[in-house]
Amino acid sequence: MATRETGSVPELPEVETVRRQLAPHVEGRAIAAVTIDDPRWCAPDAPAATAAALRGRTVRALERRGKHLIWRTDAGTLLLHLRMTGVLLVDPEPDAPYRRVEIAFDDGPTVWFCDPRRFGTGRWFADPGAADAHLDARLGPEPLSDAFTGDALRAALRGRRAPVKSLLLDQRVVAGVGNIYADEALFLARVHPLRAGGAVTPAACRALVDAIRTVLLAGIDAGGATIDDFRHVDGVTGGFQDDFLVHRRAGEPCPTCATPVARRVVGQRATYSCDRCQTPPRGAPAPLEGGRRAGPILRG
Repeated sequence: MATRETGSVPELPEVETVRRQLAPHVEGRAIAAVTIDDPRWCAPDAPAATAAALRGRTVRALERRGKHLIWRTDAGTLLLHLRMTGVLLVDPEPDAPYRRVEIAFDDGPTVWFCDPRRFGTGRWFADPGAADAHLDARLGPEPLSDAFTGDALRAALRGRRAPVKSLLLDQRVVAGVGNIYADEALFLARVHPLRAGGAVTPAACRALVDAIRTVLLAGIDAGGATIDDFRHVDGVTGGFQDDFLVHRRAGEPCPTCATPVARRVVGQRATYSCDRCQTPPRGAPAPLEGGRRAGPILRG
């Protein structure tokens, strides 16, 4: 069976891009009406109850933590997650497909949440503290914050046998990093994605923290990466996919040493590295010939 490699879940840079673009449209505005077309979006809460809770609320601030958009209102908090294919559009064309939720603002825009695969979610918390506790229980440090240090990463990886690539995708280790930015950061830090987490040295952890910050900030500056579905609030695509160093560049020359970029599967994610710049651990499987494997690659 030929491999069908799909795009990636929106990661921190994509969600931050949406936050920055959407905030001027919604902050300080009151929600006039909410239409929830798909009950899966707010499950287990009922659509009518969620819509009623949001109606009349004023959005005080639009924040982000990891891959979550946090809508702080004057009486509660909405946690919105784009998941695989969700997009938020401001004043979209009437025929924009896959609408699941519509939020209309007093004297302001209409925001649609569109999602062909219907995995995106919105959960209302009447108590803002409960929303923060919900995130605290599920997310590690913000990678762009002072809390994310080489020592903190080293402590999270210590004793772990899983590949460091898989651990970086664990949102409890670091919030917001996914498949694209993990590959790019590991390359910059010269750490092989298959190296066991516990075998990453303190110096390499410090280099990896710096590399994660570098690639995330570059992704934000480029407006995120669009491989399949990600869009800005006006429907425009991101640009970071044009700046990838190794991700999705199997067989192309490494930008540092010209060795062909290798492709493997790590934790069911397509993974890209340079086996000269990033020394593979002993016993690492050979790269996939021709960049192909049996079965689908999951999003990451």
